[in-house]
Parts: sequence; structure tokens; C-alpha cells
Amino acid sequence: MPADLPSKICEVCGLPFNWRKKWKKNWEDVKYCSEKCRRNKNLNKNAEKI
Repeated sequence: MPADLPSKICEVCGLPFNWRKKWKKNWEDVKYCSEKCRRNKNLNKNAEKI
């Protein structure tokens, strides 16, 4: 992975992920590393309440 690309931490799984060309227009709004994490965003919040 090139070190010059920006990276973030996924809000669901906590793993780091790098900028992708498809996120060029909305990188500031990207919160999840994958479609799977995006779909499971509410499952994680419910588990914390229990």
C-alpha cells in the first residue's frame, strides 16, 4: 500500500483502510471500510447496549 494515500479507521470493525478512487468525491463522508461493515453498522451499536 502506498504510504502517501490518506487512511481512516472503520467505525464498525476498527481496522484501518486507505483512500480509494471511488471515494474521491466524498472521502470526508466515508466511515466504513466495506459494504459489509456499512450493512452491519447498527448491529455493532445494539451489541454495545446489551
